[in-house]
Formats: sequence, structure tokens, C-alpha cells
Amino acid sequence: MLANSSSSSHRVAAKHRSLSSPARRLLLLGVVALAAIVLFMTINLRGNMQYILLHRGLILATMLLVAFASGVATLLFQTVTNNRILTPSVMGLEALFILIQTAMIFFVDADGLGIFGVTGKFLCEALLLVMFSVLLYRWLLTGVGINLHQVLLVGLVCGTLFRSLSNLLQRLLSPGEFAILQSRIFATFTRAAPEIIAVAALLTLLIALAIWRMRHVLDVIALGRNTAINLGVAYQKQVIVILLLVSLLVAISTALVGPLTFLGLLVANLTYQLVGSHRHEYLLPGVVLTGIITLVGGQLILERVFSMAGTLSVVIEFTGGALFLYLLIKKAKL
Repeated sequence: MLANSSSSSHRVAAKHRSLSSPARRLLLLGVVALAAIVLFMTINLRGNMQYILLHRGLILATMLLVAFASGVATLLFQTVTNNRILTPSVMGLEALFILIQTAMIFFVDADGLGIFGVTGKFLCEALLLVMFSVLLYRWLLTGVGINLHQVLLVGLVCGTLFRSLSNLLQRLLSPGEFAILQSRIFATFTRAAPEIIAVAALLTLLIALAIWRMRHVLDVIALGRNTAINLGVAYQKQVIVILLLVSLLVAISTALVGPLTFLGLLVANLTYQLVGSHRHEYLLPGVVLTGIITLVGGQLILERVFSMAGTLSVVIEFTGGALFLYLLIKKAKL
């Protein structure tokens, strides 16, 4: 009798573990993400269907790219730094983007880098952001130790410097130029042109393939510098490669839609809880699916429930900022 009871308990426990496995959780996230996408594309679909589907398709493609770029970049950055509070977006990258936009309007004209064409402007902005972030990350994070307070301090100083320069130049702009600038420095998912989305999608696909091939190396790097070196990983080389990929992803996301400081932090920390695994073969698709659910689901709620009574980027920044403060205070108490 006791043997039968014990066997039954083991079967129930095994079934529970199977249902709560990372693969099952990923499948559930995938179903929710797919449902959100289908609803976004089909709900209240009437009128000029071709135009509506094209318009929604461009917005959806933009959100998918941003979900991947922002979520994966933050996940990789936290893996390298071994800290779930840090995000590449707090390193002053968005402030640099605003400074670039302001400087282009102030020193050139309202078209700024548009002289290179739509695609050329996107690539130039992304390249400038990558150059800054690679130099900063390599200086800060490839040493013997990683100091959380030092990283945050340098990011804060850089961000403050860039914002101060931007504010100075903005005060000297004409009202018309300032209005143009305001439309560029706030994140929006309806701004990207089809050709920009195509270029961003191609770059993102190449980066995704490179990251997926590194998923097992990422598991080892997450164990720490000394452990990774002892296990045979070329730590210095791998960290530089990862930071380069992070810089590319953040640059693509920022140049595509504008600054989204806390989206990656929000999505990455949700993924840790939802996936329930430390293996990157689960975390990487998990963070992308969580990002899709956050962006597409959030846009659906704002459009259909609150009748666009708010902006998705503002809601995300408020929620992510609150989460950042909570995590920072929680860590300070430990």
C-alpha cells in the first residue's frame, strides 16, 4: 500500500515538473504571443483592408524587432556583468541619441543626416551609437573586476553630460526646429519606413544567428569570470564580442524607434521569472516572446481598452523605471 502511494506521489511530482518545465513555459509564452499578434492584425478589421493590414504590419514588424533587440541586448549585458539590475540603456546611449538629433538640426538643418537618405541616416545614427558604446563598455567591463557603482556612475555622468549639451542646443533652436526635434526624440512605433525595417530586420537576423551559436558559451560566462576561464572559455575575447553584439542591438532599437530606457530591464526580469531556467537556450527565446507580449499586448490594451488614452512608450518607461528603483533598493538592503 505504501509502495503504491509512493509511486503515485512520484508520478504526480514528475507530471508537475513536466508541466512547469522551461520548454512548456516557452510554448505557453509562444501561444500568448501568437494570440496577441493575431488579435493586433485582425481586430476591428474593416474598411480599406489592404491599407490597414500594411499599416499594422509595419507597426508589428517594428515592435517585433524592438522586442528582440532590446530584450536580448539587456539579457546579454546582464549575463556579462552578472547583475540583473544593469541594462545597456542606462549607460547614456539614449542621451547620446538625443544629442545627435539635436546637433544635426542645430548645425546642419532640420533634415540632419537625411542627406544620406532614409537608410543612410539610420545606418549613420546606429554607427555613431555603436562606436560610443563599444568604447565605453570595453573600458569599463573588460578589466579584472566589475564595479556596479562605477558603471552606474559613469553612465550617469555621460548621460548628464549629453543631456546638458542637448538642452543648451535646444534653447537656441527656433520654435519650428524644436517641434521637429520633439517628434524625433520620443519613442514611437509608427515612424520607421519600410526600407529601414528591412535593413534592421536583416541586421537583426545576422546578430540572432551569431548569438544563438554562442548560447552554451553564455551559460558558462554567466557563472563568472574565474569559473569561465577555468572551464576553458576565452573570456576576454568572448566578452568583447558579446558587448559588440549588445551595442549593435541597442543601436538598432534606438535608431529605429527612439529611446526606450527601461524596456529591456522590464522584459529581462520578467523572463527570469516566467521561464524558470538559467540556460540561455530557454532565456533567449523567452525574452523575445516576453518582449512581444509586452509591446503588442500593451498596444492592444491601449488601443482597444483605453482608446489610446496614453502612449505605450510612456507606460513602459514608467513601469520599467519603477522596477529599476525597486531592484536597486532591494539590492542595497542585502
